[in-house]
Amino acid sequence: MAHDSSERVRIQGGCHCKAVRFEADVERVAEILDCNCSICSMTGFRHLIVPHGDFRLLRGEDRLIRYRFGTGAADHLFCGACGVKSFYQPRSHLEAWSVNLNALDDPAALKIAARPFDGRHWESAKAALD
Repeated sequence: MAHDSSERVRIQGGCHCKAVRFEADVERVAEILDCNCSICSMTGFRHLIVPHGDFRLLRGEDRLIRYRFGTGAADHLFCGACGVKSFYQPRSHLEAWSVNLNALDDPAALKIAARPFDGRHWESAKAALD
């Protein structure tokens, strides 16, 4: 049987204390962005971009703490209990959530290709994505 590269799977994940939980429908073969900006470098965030319509927050909306810096365009969402950022609204993809690959219950369910994203030089990195 040939592998269908457009096969979709349901992933689940959330924060460390499990107060925040989500699920999303994504392509099994997925590209993630490895960003070197200050916050991604410090937190180990690996970006799986998921369109808003394919993402469902199952619980924990009331536990999320918002943080904005720099341009203020990105809406960083952290669990108020354990501090983990399992997903957030990036400024690079306003129509999608950025889900942290490291916050998935089973990241091995996906076949991942990593693409560097030079977040320290955000404007030129974003232009290269478009």
